[in-house]
Amino acid sequence: MLAEKTWEQWITHYEQSHQHPVNRLCHMIGIPLIAASMPLLGFELLVSGRWWLAVLLFTVGWGFQFVGHGFEGKPPEFLSDWRFLFVGLRWWWQKVHGPAESKGDRQTSAE
Repeated sequence: MLAEKTWEQWITHYEQSHQHPVNRLCHMIGIPLIAASMPLLGFELLVSGRWWLAVLLFTVGWGFQFVGHGFEGKPPEFLSDWRFLFVGLRWWWQKVHGPAESKGDRQTSAE
């Protein structure tokens, strides 16, 4: 899926087009809303029928994304490559949890 680039290269590219602090804040809010809305929609459709909650989260999440890009002055990266939808989620995860350790890091820290 990542083709010729490593995760680090994808994240670096993503970082370069998300420099404005308002854009970063909007993405820190919008990305988890969008991510949460997807499984919630399936659950709501099957169990409670309150699908509107998932749709609301999805819509508000994307609203934050586009407002952020308005401040950045650049279009979202996924418009040029759909894989940035997943890179954005990975970027958010790294911001919240820190970068993932590579195999070499684990070996070094174990010594």
